[in-house]
Amino acid sequence: MSESRDQSPSAEERRKKDAEDRKREEEEQATLPYKWTQTLTEAEVSVPIPGNLKSRDLIVELKKTHIKVAIKGQDSIIDGDFPHSILVDDSTWTLISGPNNTKDINITLAKAPGSNWWAHIVTSAPKLDTTKITPENSKLSDLDGETRGMVEKMMYDQEMKRQGKPTSDEQKKQDMLSKFMQQHPEMDFSNAKIG
Repeated sequence: MSESRDQSPSAEERRKKDAEDRKREEEEQATLPYKWTQTLTEAEVSVPIPGNLKSRDLIVELKKTHIKVAIKGQDSIIDGDFPHSILVDDSTWTLISGPNNTKDINITLAKAPGSNWWAHIVTSAPKLDTTKITPENSKLSDLDGETRGMVEKMMYDQEMKRQGKPTSDEQKKQDMLSKFMQQHPEMDFSNAKIG
């Protein structure tokens, strides 16, 4: 008789692998000529450049699915396709002076609705594991109508369960049965079960 062993990794092995993956991602991201962060609705890109440059010395092109950032007469700093579309009219860039005679090109990319978390700014860059992203707390007002309705229903149902009351779907079934019973008083509902 052979012994069967669970081949799934232990919690400690998973933690160790996650830490290694995070370290590898951080090292890959550190090699990029820019830094970036994101929320569900925007991606922020910061590109350091020499402090003596002015906006007229730069090329910053933001298209629906492509970005190009360069210093005129030099190779591009960023030139690639986005993993998802952006809203070009809602996306902006500014030049910010930093310490020690440096400047940053700060680019705010408005993500197209439904694009969620991005694994990278341009598809040629190393990917992040988006399943490991811990989002900041967002407000219900930040969500689009359909998503907001779903979240509010889930919150309501969770609260009703906590109180031992029927969820919205269970309440709907009970209301339909009550209405049906009122419309058909001739029927015997003593053994009826709601499932």
